[in-house]
Parts: sequence; structure tokens; C-alpha cells
Amino acid sequence: MTDDDKRPATDEPTEYDSDVEAAIREDHPALITYITAGDPSLEDTKAYVEALDRGGSDLIELGLPFSEPIAEGPTIQAAINRALEAGTTPAGFFELVDDLETEAPLLVMTYYNMILQFGDEPDVRPFVERAAEAGLSGIIVPDLPAEEADPLREACDANGLDLVFIIAPTTEGERLDTIMSQVSGFAYVQARLGTTGARANVSGATHDSLARLSEYDVPKAVGFGVSKGDHAAEIIEAGADGVIVGSALVDILASSETPEAAVDALEAKARELKRGAQRGATDAAADAVEDPPETEHP
Repeated sequence: MTDDDKRPATDEPTEYDSDVEAAIREDHPALITYITAGDPSLEDTKAYVEALDRGGSDLIELGLPFSEPIAEGPTIQAAINRALEAGTTPAGFFELVDDLETEAPLLVMTYYNMILQFGDEPDVRPFVERAAEAGLSGIIVPDLPAEEADPLREACDANGLDLVFIIAPTTEGERLDTIMSQVSGFAYVQARLGTTGARANVSGATHDSLARLSEYDVPKAVGFGVSKGDHAAEIIEAGADGVIVGSALVDILASSETPEAAVDALEAKARELKRGAQRGATDAAADAVEDPPETEHP
């Protein structure tokens, strides 16, 4: 995919509630990518984010490292440890974001304690205000229950940021309704139980989760285990609006011999994943033509 294929930058308002939702709806199917800020340094992270942007990412998640990342598998835990050992702090993270210029909107993925303890006293508002000032478009908090999210939800609303929740394969009923009443931007659909990490195939739970969420009018993006273009194609064909890829990209950073090699590999991987997602959308459209809905006759 060339740069001409990407959404042109514009300040024109859209029909959507946020630039996160607009990025997914208008660039459907969307590619959402994740790397850990500060792995192996904040300077390198800047080049990596720009590579993902060039490669076709429609949204980019930046992990703000936290010492107890309960939702993460070994790959991202190792990246978080490298970032912390390199001295990455919330202040440094925000300075990085201040310096980034990307076409893709940026989100921060971190844990609630990092948000709550950012100011002089426990309060979520200083973190959210600084995130908005830096130009972030949304926040993902894996360990925040939706039932306890009102203070962060209100702070995000006041500062124009989306608050994204992760939907587990086992979430249903009243709890699912509660989460979906709080979510904005998109629903992060967890493809499988457990922690993050690249996998060899797409979990069957993905199809079940997308079917369960179909009645909610919010974009759905699937993550946890997506690592190649074929995965992206299958997930989009199953009905997702986007795919989320993290561990496969962090693996590239860990295995690359030089930052320059990592930049090239990240851009190439993003292009592969975006093309896979687009292929899935084409296949879904073809399926719809082959199997049109039955017409009801009086």
C-alpha cells in the first residue's frame, strides 16, 4: 500500500463522535497497531511509530509501561521491562507524544494506577488532561472494571478522549451491557481467553464474540493473537471492523539487529496486515453477494 492509499489528513469535521471512530469507519477495515513506548528507547519509539504510520496503521496504541501488566503475555511483558529499565516515565512518554506527527490517531494503553497516581494526589483528571494536551485521542485501561469507570469516563468526556474497554470471550448479559454503555471509539474484542501474544491461528471464540456484539452500534476491533495477514483477513471476513496487532510487532523489535532494520520490518509488517484486512473485507462482500438474505413474502 502506498501513502496515496491512506486517508488524507484533514481538519474537516466528520459525522462521527471522535477521530478514533472516524478512523475505523472511514478506513474500514482498520488496522490498529501496538508497541510499548520506550522499548528500547523513546527515541527509537518515535521512528517505530512513524514506520507503522507509513505502513498503513489507521490507529496506533502506545503502551505506557507499568510494573504489573496483568493482561500481557511474555512478549509484551519483556518489552515493558526493557522500557522501564531504559528509564521510561509518564513524563517522558508525554514528551514523546508531544513530538509525534502521525496521520493515524494515537491512543495510550496503560493500567489504572498509572493514571490515578499521575498528579499530586490520587485523581484521574491530571493524566487525562495531559493526554489531551499531548494530542492523544483515547485511553485503553485493561484492569479497569466498567462498573468503576465513571470518574475516568467523565474526565475523558470533558477532554474529548475516547475510553476503550476490552471485551472478554466470556462477557455477556448485564455485564456486557454495562461495558458497552461506557465504551467509546471502539470495542476491543479479546480473541481468546488469557494474555496477549502472537498465535498460529484465529480462535473460534472470535466468531462467537463478534456475533454476540453485533447488536451494539459501536465499531469492533479484534486483538490478542493476531500476527499475520491471513489472520487479519479471517477476522474481518467474520464481521470485525478492525484488527489489533501488538505482540507480533514487539517480536520484531526484540529480534531486529538494528533500529533501522526494525523500522523496515515494522513498515513491511503493517503493510502485510493492512492488505490482509482489505482482503477479508473483499471476501466478506463477495460472501454477501453469494448468500443474500432471504426475502420474506406475505
